[in-house]
Amino acid sequence: MLKFVLPFSGVKGNKFFFFYPYKMRKSSSSQKGHSIRKIIHVDMDAFYASVEQRDHPGYRNKPLVVGGSPQGRGVVAAASYEARKFGIHSAMPASRAVKLCPSAIFVKPRFDVYREVSQQIREIFFEYTELVEPLSLDEAYLDVTENLKGIPSATLIARDIRKRIKEETGLTASAGVSSNKFLAKIASDLDKPDGLSVITPDESVQFIEQLAIGDFYGVGKATQKKMISLGIKTGADLKKWDEIDLVKQFGKSGHHYYRIARGIDNREVKPNRIRKSIGKERTFSDDISDLEWIMNFLDDLSEKIAASMMKLDASGKTITLKARYKNFETVTRSTTLHHFTNDPKEISGVAKTLLKETETGEREVRLLGISVSSLNLTEGGIIGEQLEIPFREFN
Repeated sequence: MLKFVLPFSGVKGNKFFFFYPYKMRKSSSSQKGHSIRKIIHVDMDAFYASVEQRDHPGYRNKPLVVGGSPQGRGVVAAASYEARKFGIHSAMPASRAVKLCPSAIFVKPRFDVYREVSQQIREIFFEYTELVEPLSLDEAYLDVTENLKGIPSATLIARDIRKRIKEETGLTASAGVSSNKFLAKIASDLDKPDGLSVITPDESVQFIEQLAIGDFYGVGKATQKKMISLGIKTGADLKKWDEIDLVKQFGKSGHHYYRIARGIDNREVKPNRIRKSIGKERTFSDDISDLEWIMNFLDDLSEKIAASMMKLDASGKTITLKARYKNFETVTRSTTLHHFTNDPKEISGVAKTLLKETETGEREVRLLGISVSSLNLTEGGIIGEQLEIPFREFN
């Protein structure tokens, strides 16, 4: 059902459900001299799990978890909406998920299938606009201000895209329509699953003022906790703060919070999104404390990362080591070189030096990872692939 978001009390409170062609209108919040953009954020509903339920009728209408084995060190990659009712969510240990829902069905991910479906969906996007910015396999921004079909209504385009996805893939997608990426992203979450919500420019300011700070896209749990401690519970509270004070409290992010509290987001939809980092990580079947084994593992991981970089003709300056201890505490250590590198020996050498700044060896680790960022990519690294979590094999 199509939802137009108008002034209301509560994020999911009173909404009008009338359908009419969506027309972007200039409002008092618009910047003079700038035309109003028409941005759509499309987000597939429980993508991995929905693909599995589509392909396996026996999984339909049942709590389904895509990920690793609950008997091992598996992690939840996706959960069907039936499973989410039990509190299961992505990145949760599978062992925890099975305790929440003992009847849940656990299946291994099929990334090759997900990529194929993702490409099929992306081809639908490109029929409407060339300005498509994929964020991952299951979501993307589209700028349809000037679209290939000459349709004046962004809402009509979003409705048509969702219909096409359903007809051609058998899957549902939710979409948000607004004048910028921030608002479009929030709108796409308002009526999940299989929903379409619109935040018009004229209503955006009042909508943001009534939005709970925890529902602001980009405000994580730690930032949310700090904001609430400062009395910032809604967009209206955030809007009361001066930019300089927000920067003092939250660093450079303070500039961003100041703008989004006013509905300002000038980021363009970039079809050639440059990959920011290249890395790999692994969750172990058993906790590891053997330093010699860990050193050999870092050598192997560095070889794989270097191979991936060479395929993209990429090099990087910043090397980051990630370690997760037995109790799930996660630490990262980084260093930035004065030169670009994709040399596996140099990457491994830096990672081993960073390892000394952690308690690895003294404490058992369940995960280790290396990433290289500050890349020199210009064309070769366009649209990086979504992270594939290495899940433990089922017995």
